[in-house]
Amino acid sequence: MKILKVIPFFVFLITATLSAQDLAEHTAGLRLGDSKGFGAELSYQKSLTNYTRIEANLGWRDSRNYNSFKLSGIHQWVLEIDNGFNWYYGVGGGLGSVSFEPLTNPANPNDVQTPDGGLFIFAAADVGIEYNFDYELGVPLLVSLDLRPEIGLSGYKHFSDNFDFDIALGVRYKF
Repeated sequence: MKILKVIPFFVFLITATLSAQDLAEHTAGLRLGDSKGFGAELSYQKSLTNYTRIEANLGWRDSRNYNSFKLSGIHQWVLEIDNGFNWYYGVGGGLGSVSFEPLTNPANPNDVQTPDGGLFIFAAADVGIEYNFDYELGVPLLVSLDLRPEIGLSGYKHFSDNFDFDIALGVRYKF
């Protein structure tokens, strides 16, 4: 019987949150982050409904030890906090390729090894906050900060434990 009393509260909460959304039809820009090496991604978002969208990113990472590129796709749910200020979460995945720099054994400089690289496939989650400048300044920009943990599913050993944690700042133009 207690559950019957709680259900109307959750229905009201979900309806109030979802009905207030006004997502941009399209956004495009950059997602700049750091995950064991600086990386930049070309980012595109397309709204699907008033509170969901897809995000596609094509990015590259660069560090002293490796270079890589990856393509990711994430389905996101967007919830309003206040006018122009939202939080979102999502799930998705992607694929990419990595090449490692040769490693030299300090004890024996003639002992040079090149770690395996190649194609990889990963699953990802996403959670973040964003601010829509359209509300205050009339500027069609969307600025976000998000966390995207990734789990390697196939391919090279994604770093040492098949897990990567990515944090990034996004700046996108709305159209």
